Order: sequence, then C-alpha cells, then structure tokens
Amino acid sequence: MGREFVLRKPRNGIKCRRFDRCNTMRQTETELFSEETRERSRGRRRRINGSFFLDMIIFFRPCFSNFLFLSLFILSSSSSSSVLSTETENLSPRNQTLRPLEELNKLKAINQHLRKINKPSVKTIHSSDGDIIDCVLSHQQPAFDHPRLRGQKPLDPPERPSGHNTRGLRPKSFQLWRMEGETCPEGTVPIRRTKQEDILRANSVSAFGKKLRHFRRDTSSNGHEHAVGYVSGEKYFGAKASINVWAPQVQNQYEFSLSQIWIISGSFGNDLNTIEAGWQVSPELYGDNYPRFFTYWTNDAYQATGCYNLLCSGFVQTNSQIAIGAAISPSSSFKGGQFDITLLIWKDPKHGNWWLEFGSGILVGYWPSFLFTHLREHASMVQYGGEVVNSSPFGAHTSTQMGSGHFAEDGFTKASYFRNIQVVDWDNNLVPSPNLRVLADHPNCYDIQGGSNKAWGNYFYYGGPGKNPKCP
Repeated sequence: MGREFVLRKPRNGIKCRRFDRCNTMRQTETELFSEETRERSRGRRRRINGSFFLDMIIFFRPCFSNFLFLSLFILSSSSSSSVLSTETENLSPRNQTLRPLEELNKLKAINQHLRKINKPSVKTIHSSDGDIIDCVLSHQQPAFDHPRLRGQKPLDPPERPSGHNTRGLRPKSFQLWRMEGETCPEGTVPIRRTKQEDILRANSVSAFGKKLRHFRRDTSSNGHEHAVGYVSGEKYFGAKASINVWAPQVQNQYEFSLSQIWIISGSFGNDLNTIEAGWQVSPELYGDNYPRFFTYWTNDAYQATGCYNLLCSGFVQTNSQIAIGAAISPSSSFKGGQFDITLLIWKDPKHGNWWLEFGSGILVGYWPSFLFTHLREHASMVQYGGEVVNSSPFGAHTSTQMGSGHFAEDGFTKASYFRNIQVVDWDNNLVPSPNLRVLADHPNCYDIQGGSNKAWGNYFYYGGPGKNPKCP
C-alpha cells in the first residue's frame, strides 16, 4: 500500500488510542497483545505489504472487533444492518462480541461463493432498481457447473403441449432492467448479479438462496401459510395458469409473500420433489420490496438440494431476454389496472426434462430430469396459489400480505387471482384442471374462493391482509 504506520507506546494504560472504545477492553483481550506487538509499539516501524486484514489483526488485535465492525458496515448495505432474527442473532454485533477470525472466515466464504455463482459477462446492464444484470455466455451459466452438465450446451426447444396457444401478444418488456431498451446479445443469458450484501442478509452462505421451511415459533406451525387451489390423485405432466401480479407489503426482512405454481411428487417428508415458478416479494433474498419473477426446485423437501433462480447448478436458462430474479413491472393496483403473467411448466415427452414458458411462446429454460427422483416420471399433485412466511412468535400473527392484501370476496381489481388453470395430461395435452379444490390453512388471515366461467375457465380469488381482528 506504500504507507508506514508507527505504533506508539500506550499511555495511561489505554491501548490502541485511535479507537474511542478501547478503555472498555476485557482483560482477556489485553493479554492477547503479544510481546512482539509491544516491542513494535516502542518505536519500530513496519511497512504494510500483504493482506490488509491480516496486518490489522497484528497491529490492532485488542481493538479488532471495532475495526471489523466498521469494515463490515462499509461493505454492506443498510439493509444488512437490520435487527437479525432469532436464527441469526449469533451474527449480530449488538448481541455479542465479534470473533475476528470467525468473521474473516465468513467473509472469505462469501467471496468464494460470489466467485462461484457470478460468471464472467460479455455485457453488463445497470437497472434503475439497483440490479446489475450480467450477460453470460449460455454454456457458462451456473447450471453447467453440475457434473452431469459440465461441458454441455442448452438443449433445443421441445414439443409444446397440444392445445397451447403461442400466438398471443408477447410483451416487449415486463422487467425493470429492460425498460430503457437494454438487452443481452444472442447466445447469452441475463443473470442478476449477486452482491456481498445479498449473502450477508442470509443466515449463512449455505442458507443463501434456499427456501427455509422452519422457524422458531411457539406453535405447531412451521411459519409457512398457504391459500391454494390443487389437484391430486392422477399423473400430471405439467400445469399452466395466468397469475395476477401485485406488490404486497412484507412485515420484515425475514418473511416473504409469493404466488406460484407447484409441480409436486413424493411424500411431504424428506423425499418431496417440487418445481416452482411465479412471482415473489422477498426482502431477505433481494434487498427490496419489488415483485420478482422466480423459479425454485428441490428433491429432498427443501433440506440440502435446490435453490431459487440460478443461485446453484440446476435450472438451465435458454432465453436472452428474461432475467430470473429481476423485478416485474408493471404490477396491479387496487381498483385500477390489472396485470398478470402466464406460466406453463411441462415435461418434455422426448427427453423428460421439465420446461418453463413465459407468456405466449417465450421459453425461459428447463430443469433437467436427473435433478429429481419422483419427478423423473411424473407429478402426483399440482398446486396454484399464495404462500407467506409468518415469523411472529408467541401466537402473534404477521401483517405480511398475501396477493393484493385483500380477501377473496372482494373480487376483481381488489383481490388477487389465478385464471385459466390447466394441467398437462399423459398424452401431452393441456386440459382444464379436473376437480380443482381450494384450501386456506389460516382462512381468517388469508382465504380463497374458486369458480369457473367461459372467459376465465377454472379460476380463484385468494389472499388477505394477515393480522386483523379475526386473525390473532
């Protein structure tokens, strides 16, 4: 770095005079001030050459907690300094003394993970919402880190299900990063860049990008609440629906609100396989309250496998114009304009992979069949609807909204909806969802009402405000 630091002899029993709080140091920290450091403090000079962090440990070890906290504050966004949840209190400097070596190891792990998932780009686009979109060569995207895909390229488009209309209007842009006309070149895929502060908001590096299923609460609930329509009892090879997009309010950083399609097989235990796509508001994952287009998968009930979007090797993106994880615009407004997105997920009859299509004919990509156990064959259930996380303890309920934040009975322009709900049968035909049932596990907080007509086919309204006089 070229600068020299002189450490002067401590006076009046106070070490590291450059820091205001050093007079509160514990005796154990004082003992860590080694003989070598004391000798150096009597007048010897040392030139900084090497790791800045390691030199700071040598020079300022007694005050290193203060120094490291300042460094983390500078490196992270204001959102990452929010009050941490019960699960992450062990990382909060407000609750206990930081351990320098542990924090350095954490930062090292974060940077290693960033290098793994942020691939080299041929073009970078800065979005008005703060996102950075990297245009990555399609064969270099994270999916091809998987041993089964290494060295391969994305597959060609499969045969669509019969009865699927691909002649509808295709929106020029439905995401904020494309509002100024920016696009990624052909042969690349747009990937939302993960930043250090994104991972700092998570429980840990290993938890980043995962849909955690359990929260510490004093009730039997695992914290996840749903209002869904579903079909079961047959073999399903895909699903389609138009999903109303809103921007629900989320109470705190560690909760989310989403609306999606689930393709499900296996038991609701350790072997659950799911494929999921829709929109979500997740301050922890994205650092804001925009509704964002997302995907998810798991083959072990959200335990060790799977992730959101492209945050692990799994989903293979084939489209250069849609960024998974990017903000959706516009969204619907109460008593105003309504906006929905149409999603189709189906199993390719030839190769067995599960493909995702947005709108009318826009292929986003696919989940390779080898990612799954049960879903290698077919799905045994399909769900459509909303999900929120309620992290409030002691029987309280969150005010996080589902859908529009209004109950189903409020109807069009007020409540959120799914319409034209269909499934793909064994012969690759799109058919109306047979025997569609609806269920809300906390109907006083979020509810659902189904129906059918010629214009919308099978549909339902759903959602709610969460905490209210009837929802404890």
